[in-house]
Amino acid sequence: MPENLFEYDNAVRNDIGIFCGVDEAGRGPLAGDVYAAAVILPENTVIEGINDSKKLSEKKREKLFDEITKKAVSYCIATASVEEIEKINILQAAMLAMKRAVSGLSSVPSAALIDGNKCPDIENMTVRSVVKGDSKSASIASASILAKVARDRYMKQMALEYPQYGFEKHKGYGTKLHYEMIEKYGICKIHRPSFLKNINYDK
Repeated sequence: MPENLFEYDNAVRNDIGIFCGVDEAGRGPLAGDVYAAAVILPENTVIEGINDSKKLSEKKREKLFDEITKKAVSYCIATASVEEIEKINILQAAMLAMKRAVSGLSSVPSAALIDGNKCPDIENMTVRSVVKGDSKSASIASASILAKVARDRYMKQMALEYPQYGFEKHKGYGTKLHYEMIEKYGICKIHRPSFLKNINYDK
């Protein structure tokens, strides 16, 4: 139940004070920037339907995006580019996007809870990793929704620039259609070559 996610956050607040939840979207796709979001939710707020973004429909995520951005004390969505992914690898790029999201908050929290088992180093801040945090913490689940919706919107924009790949359908992930389009048309500016080493795309 969503209340449990908010109860988890209340317990964390009692322990470490005001904190932000942080999550990323787009580590796995073959194309596009990696996104991250940081969210500080107000105390004693319950947003119905908050859950891990991967368990929600696109329509539900869009609705929750609007509600989270209205109710949050502060939020920030940040990215690391394809160029950065290729230069420093996807894990480090995701960490960089998360750091940027936390740095962009208008209110400075005393701590950050990061989804997963790895944390970026953030100066002057307590940073904790929470495995499966997007199904435990309302703040992390909210960050997950913001990052996912923002990245999906970006990939729909990219679909207008590169219509041959069907980015609006698969959002850059390695679907059968996406691989077929890469083999047919080659790669474009937003593809990640390091993710496509075994694919024949000499066009």
